Amino acid sequence: MSKESEFYKKLKLSLEETTTFPTDYMFKFIVPADQGGFKKIEDIFNDLGAVIDTKPSKTGKYTSLTIRVNMKTADAIIEKYKEVSSIEGIISL
Repeated sequence: MSKESEFYKKLKLSLEETTTFPTDYMFKFIVPADQGGFKKIEDIFNDLGAVIDTKPSKTGKYTSLTIRVNMKTADAIIEKYKEVSSIEGIISL
C-alpha cells in the first residue's frame, strides 16, 4: 500500500470516529500566488457553497486559503483532498 493510500485510509478512519456527518469542515491550503492555484481550488469547491478566505504571505509569493464547506461524508472530504492534490505546488494543512 502506498504512503498516500495509507494516509487517506487513516484520515477516513479518524474522520469517521470523530465527526458526525453532515458537518461543516474546514480545509486549509497554501498555494503559490503566481500559478493560478487559487482559481483551480475555487473551481473545485464552487458547486458546494464554500466560503473561501484568503491571506497573502508577507512576501506575496504564497496565498493561504481557508475553505469552510458542509461535507456529507468522510469519503467526500477525501475526494476533495485528492482533487486539490493535483494542483502544482499546493500544500495541504
